[in-house]
Amino acid sequence: MRTLRLTTILWVLAFAAFTLIDPSPARAASAAELNRDAKKALQKLYKESSSAKALGEKAKAILVFPSVVKAGFMIGGLFGEGVLLKDGNAVGYYDTVAGSYGLQAGAQKYGYAMFLMNDAAIQYLDRSDGWEVGTGPSIVVMDKGAAGGISTTTTMSDVYAFIFSQTGLMGGLGLQGTKITKIKK
Repeated sequence: MRTLRLTTILWVLAFAAFTLIDPSPARAASAAELNRDAKKALQKLYKESSSAKALGEKAKAILVFPSVVKAGFMIGGLFGEGVLLKDGNAVGYYDTVAGSYGLQAGAQKYGYAMFLMNDAAIQYLDRSDGWEVGTGPSIVVMDKGAAGGISTTTTMSDVYAFIFSQTGLMGGLGLQGTKITKIKK
């Protein structure tokens, strides 16, 4: 009886989360749409976080995924497309994918930006055949509490990631195990 009740609750939460996410059909964005959405998302992040803005001014490049969709019930996955910006100009396009299993239910939509702080991080992204987050350059995922204590003089990691514009309901949000691969647009 307890398992049935838990399963019912999880299904209700998953249904509620799906209703919060944009119902438009999944499709690949054009390069122009992706550029526009990435720049708009980055500006929104800068308004919400002065630390992100300060890092953006010092970063060698910024990889922006304006819309990532994560969903699952026991087995889950996520997908999104992003743009690598150098000096405000698009220089490459990437997708982010991940799969997971375990006790999970729901759906969520969010964006994330990765601030590549040095040439080594950019070179790793360029030469890797799909960058699995958690291997390669050191990444610090910033939350609002940690972001308040960072300044451009205290930055020591190769990459800083900010997750923003979260909607929906999903347990556990992170970048570990996510694969980022260069795509053509």
